[in-house]
Amino acid sequence: MAQLEHQLTQVMPLQGFPAVINLATHTLLLGSFPGEASLRAQQYYAFKQNQFWRLMSGVLAENLVDLTYQERLQSLLTHGIGLWDVFGACQRQGSLDSAIRQGQPNDFRALQLAYPQLRKLCFNGNTAGKMRTEFEQMAYTTLQLPSSSPAYAQMRFEDKLQHWKRILENPAN
Repeated sequence: MAQLEHQLTQVMPLQGFPAVINLATHTLLLGSFPGEASLRAQQYYAFKQNQFWRLMSGVLAENLVDLTYQERLQSLLTHGIGLWDVFGACQRQGSLDSAIRQGQPNDFRALQLAYPQLRKLCFNGNTAGKMRTEFEQMAYTTLQLPSSSPAYAQMRFEDKLQHWKRILENPAN
């Protein structure tokens, strides 16, 4: 069975999640593509060792970790922050960004038309940030963040948090 799943992963692209966004969203946090734990749970940042929800708890000064997933998303939206990924589909084995193959970018032109108040894109890690220049040409303000992934262990949590707190800076800056 595992061999069959492995073969299917090679052929069939994995599908990401829809954007978590509403008409009040001014800032969008972008990952590259959901990891295996997130795909199984159908939740952004479901892998317990990923620091995303801890970082956002520090950014918003609100304990998101102990909330349900839906409450976490609602809290982000209440603060004008949404979630999405750079890729809407790809082929990948495992959860590492370096294993992403044939990544199909999400439709950011359509997003820009549907949500004109969205002004700032924050990239969670270098893979997500590879298209940063393209987004800046679309008149977005961008912010490159150190990855929340446990695979990025070169920086202490406290140091990551200092970078992540810049999410709240004026989206027009």
